[in-house]
Amino acid sequence: MATELSLTTERIDDFVLLIHVMLRLNLPQILDRHIPRHWLQEGLSWGWVATIWLAHILSQGDHRKLTVRDWVRQAHNTLERATGQSIRDTDFASERLTMVLREFSQPASWHAIEGELGQNTIRVYDLEQKRVRVDATTVSGYHAGGEGSLFQFGKSKDDPGLLQVKVMQGVLDPLGMPVATDVVSGEQADDGLYIPIIDRMLTILTQTGLLFVGDCKLSALATRAYIRGRGHHYLTPLALVGDTAAQMRAWVREALDGKQMLTPIPLVDDQGQALPLVQGYETTRLCTAPVDNQTLEWMERVFVVYSESYAKAQARGLEQRLATATAKLQALTPPRGRGKRQIKDEAQLVQAAQTILQTHRVEGLLAYTFERQAEHHTQFVGRGRGAANRPQRSVEQVRYQITSVVRQEASIAGLKDTFGWRAYATEVSAERLTLQEAVLTYREEWRIERGFHRLKGAPLSLTPLFVKRDDQVVGLIHLLTIAIRLLTLIEFVVRRALKREQAELVGLHKENPKKATATPTTERLLQAFSNITLTIVQSPDRLVRHVTPLTALQMRILELLGLSPDIYRSLAENST
Repeated sequence: MATELSLTTERIDDFVLLIHVMLRLNLPQILDRHIPRHWLQEGLSWGWVATIWLAHILSQGDHRKLTVRDWVRQAHNTLERATGQSIRDTDFASERLTMVLREFSQPASWHAIEGELGQNTIRVYDLEQKRVRVDATTVSGYHAGGEGSLFQFGKSKDDPGLLQVKVMQGVLDPLGMPVATDVVSGEQADDGLYIPIIDRMLTILTQTGLLFVGDCKLSALATRAYIRGRGHHYLTPLALVGDTAAQMRAWVREALDGKQMLTPIPLVDDQGQALPLVQGYETTRLCTAPVDNQTLEWMERVFVVYSESYAKAQARGLEQRLATATAKLQALTPPRGRGKRQIKDEAQLVQAAQTILQTHRVEGLLAYTFERQAEHHTQFVGRGRGAANRPQRSVEQVRYQITSVVRQEASIAGLKDTFGWRAYATEVSAERLTLQEAVLTYREEWRIERGFHRLKGAPLSLTPLFVKRDDQVVGLIHLLTIAIRLLTLIEFVVRRALKREQAELVGLHKENPKKATATPTTERLLQAFSNITLTIVQSPDRLVRHVTPLTALQMRILELLGLSPDIYRSLAENST
């Protein structure tokens, strides 16, 4: 008698770990509370669909909708056991994922999800609420755009030639974990986005006296006053606009003239090596601004800081701009020749030259001279054969030629004297934030930037976008910011546990298996769970389930995360 035998193999890898982290945060339940299912809806709830989709995105590094269904199909047994849910093949059809993104794009639903998820994460993992960072980034794409579209042209460090959307985010330090995210059209300036995102963060974070850290766009007087008026604090480099530009020149001059004594600020890199010289001093100024129909007045501390490496970088940038502007000025008036367009109007030449100087920010640093050149020749008038009887006229052809481009060395030297200086503003007391602490705090601005890099690059790879409609774009960005929360949270929890134990992890680096680290990244932690499989052998009278045994490193990572190895072992239970 023939015996029927079936063998099924499922790749498990890291997604079981990811699902259990999300379960610990009650993510499916939180999502279901704010994205309720229709009374006729069958199959998985929206919360569970989004949770399993997030596990796929983080495990596979792929946010495309079309790949999810096949992935779920090949991991069907594992997913049902890990989630405790009955999963149908149609639960992850493309149209259902589209509906999830539509729900995530609704402001009311998204704000409620952010609020409850943020508060629950802080409570479950006992996260400190002292310092937050606020910043914006852009996401570019080949989209149609148009009036009313989310995709618009705007200032961008990525590709100014592409339409873009803008993502404004507030994150919790020292994790860099997103607390609030706004997605707006790409032409909007950053300045007006700070107060709305701060206002929403204050509905999630319960701690008083938070320190808001941001770049110079946070330094707008209205934003600083808003933070101050609500009992919180700020630390930001000052934008050199308005009165601050003149004050900055005076502050630097006082240092250069020796009227202010500079204090060295010792800084070291990740390897403990001393960084180039940084020094500065502190001064104060009075600030006043209207807040809630009242005039708010406060004393502001200003740190005037000189960085040797910053000065060298500025000098290199200036020399590059001078060289580029010089080359473009000289190319404005090419010699006569086929295909060489000539400038025949003096005003046109002056305007073109001025545009070059302004574009490269070298006005007053380069001077140019030009001359008017004219050539005369005769030209026959009218038509007809033979030139003997035709009248002639004298024609003048005029062109303008730039004859020299000269560097204004005195002005250049005077500008370079001011390089390396930056002013930071705060109203935090000296007991809470010293000059050195302020510089060190701002230098950790990379924490929020790292989240943006993860969003736009590996492992989330938001660019290129594989959705077109505005609501789908907003929903996808919101979904991926939850993924960033998970990446930053896993990394922080493991590092915090290692620090408490004064221990290190060994074996994360395949290229150097003996290398130990106390600061592992989530990406490497998840890579350590590759090649774990569930094998199911079904015979007529017996069912055998087998899971690849966990290594010591994998069990150690689970321990540091507060998870049990049973989340993997239980997948092989009930063998008969």
